[in-house]
Amino acid sequence: MTSPEPVYADRCYRSGGALAGGVLLLGLAAWLGGDALLRGEGRTPAVAAAALLCAVPLIVAFTLRPAVYAGAERLRVRNPFRTITLPWGSIELIRAAYSCEVVADGVKYQLWSIPVSLRERKKANRHNQRLESGRPPRGVLGLGSVDADQGPRQAPSDRTVEELRELAERHAKKTGTPTVRWAYEIIAPAAAGALALAVLLLTA
Repeated sequence: MTSPEPVYADRCYRSGGALAGGVLLLGLAAWLGGDALLRGEGRTPAVAAAALLCAVPLIVAFTLRPAVYAGAERLRVRNPFRTITLPWGSIELIRAAYSCEVVADGVKYQLWSIPVSLRERKKANRHNQRLESGRPPRGVLGLGSVDADQGPRQAPSDRTVEELRELAERHAKKTGTPTVRWAYEIIAPAAAGALALAVLLLTA
């Protein structure tokens, strides 16, 4: 009797900067919107409520929501307005150019939660070029240092894409059909808030 294949928790890839920015924006929206709701006069509370109904879901969509989950069976990409589930066998290409993308069954999907930093990529390339030329890597102040990293570097996005490629190759036999689910829990309140805000502003 063969032992079952071990089950591992999904790897989760998210942007720490986006999470921090989202929390700050939500705090700012709560402060300004709450003040307008509590102290505003006339139509101000209604306008504030509509603006919050529109803005809060959008802030969540573009900062807190994006994530990429890599499991043994599939890659699940949670973007601002939809969630794409891709069995590993359907994936044709994973790349990082100016943005991170995955191509499955001929369709391209962006990986919103894995931002590409051209600055970090250039830093890693310069570091690797110095190593290849035999020069010591730069220290904290741009000087050579024995304590500096002596090995090759990769930009965080490039390293993540390489990990995803390895997983895709390892689980290439996991076949299936890609599925897309729209995030109506984000789209519906944002659209309702935008419509209400437009009506309030046009009828002012």
